[in-house]
Amino acid sequence: MAWLYLILGGLFEVGFTTCLKFSNNFSNLKWSFGFFICIVLSLLLLNKAIQTLPIGTAYGVWTGIGASGSVLIGILLFKESADFWRLFFIFMLIASILGLKLVTKE
Repeated sequence: MAWLYLILGGLFEVGFTTCLKFSNNFSNLKWSFGFFICIVLSLLLLNKAIQTLPIGTAYGVWTGIGASGSVLIGILLFKESADFWRLFFIFMLIASILGLKLVTKE
């Protein structure tokens, strides 16, 4: 169950970075509200996950999901670069996240 909390927390991290971009420096209230909701849920779920998982593993996976998800959102929604090296390193980040999952015992 801790891994589910961690994955959901990472997805909410992607949500808060996306809302942050759309909030236009917190001038758009709808997106600003979304940012605050996502950041609170993300941290609550991370906190729930570290009750069972090692903090280093949980934090690494949480930030990895957030970073790779934010890059993918940037490519898909904001037309950011999708060159070979950028995709290569995102793949390596995702592989590292999966590696941490495989070697960590709850």
